[in-house]
Amino acid sequence: MMGSIYKRTWKDQKTGRKIKGGIYWASYYRDGKQFRESTETSSLVEAKRFLAGKEGDIAKGIPITPKTGKMKFSELAADVVNDYRVNAKRSIADLETRLRDHILPFLGEARASAITTVEIRKYIDRRQEEGASNATINRELAAIKRAFSLAVQAGQIMTKPYIPMLKENNVRTGFFEEDRFDSFCKHFSGDVEALLRFAYITGWRIRSEVRFLQWPQVDFEAERVRLEPGTTKNSEGREFPFTAKLRTLLQAQKEKAEALRKKGIICPWVFHRNGNPIKEFRRTWERACAAVGIPGRIPHDFRRTAVRNLVRAGVPERVAMTMTGHKTRSVFERYNIVSNGDLDMAARRLDANSSTVSSTVRAV
Repeated sequence: MMGSIYKRTWKDQKTGRKIKGGIYWASYYRDGKQFRESTETSSLVEAKRFLAGKEGDIAKGIPITPKTGKMKFSELAADVVNDYRVNAKRSIADLETRLRDHILPFLGEARASAITTVEIRKYIDRRQEEGASNATINRELAAIKRAFSLAVQAGQIMTKPYIPMLKENNVRTGFFEEDRFDSFCKHFSGDVEALLRFAYITGWRIRSEVRFLQWPQVDFEAERVRLEPGTTKNSEGREFPFTAKLRTLLQAQKEKAEALRKKGIICPWVFHRNGNPIKEFRRTWERACAAVGIPGRIPHDFRRTAVRNLVRAGVPERVAMTMTGHKTRSVFERYNIVSNGDLDMAARRLDANSSTVSSTVRAV
């Protein structure tokens, strides 16, 4: 059945006369079902062009409804939040904050189909004026990009804009030298110190992987500590073999758990404060950094430190990546930091090699 263009009419309640609207409406059929939609124009030519576009999309098998092309970006954003929720992504709180505080105030009321690359660049410019780093803006752009991708998959919009990503120049290079780390730990209580020493050895993420480590994940017989699939950032399982220091640390924590059990307190957590999970120690962290002379260090620096220590110990790169949970070599290599100590050691090895060569030459 062919579609048609018409103007809506209604009866004036006072005079009883019929009144014809100025805007053209389009009537079209899809799968035998009739749809009526405003063309939002009083031009007959534009209205016919609108109808032809609808019928063309239907002929191509593109899903078409009166809602198509009229969705606001806020509706697309809601689908992203739902996507994070059904896939149990732990970063959902971060996503909701970015949407609420920055993305939706700028793009929320705009029609998704009307958002172009120009609008995206305006958003980037606004955020840079507000002092946001390129890395922060990129995380927000990734959320916007995901919103458009989901909408295209669902047939809610036909196309999505090109979204340029920014070059990130704020790659951190912090790590802990062992002597500084020992001095650093003295500023914490024993409970927190144990957690920090575990993170220093393994490079596992404190917030999501270490703080909530439980005893079923520690196997003293096999001498392994494990993270189950689905509990890590990349959702893959991971295990770390005991080192001498790791064994001693975990054994001490086990003895603390046994002491609590004798008091009637069952503590499932490996690291805890009197049976409760360790929550926040940011202020102590900042004071410790200042006291030891390493301001600006963050807990994530333990990942860089662990990578560096494993590589310097001669552990094969592939094995080290498995132990620390890095899927891509590019990120792993970024964490494989060269320190001044490494450079000094290289110079000493050159000196030693030069002395050996000279001695050989004189002997000849």
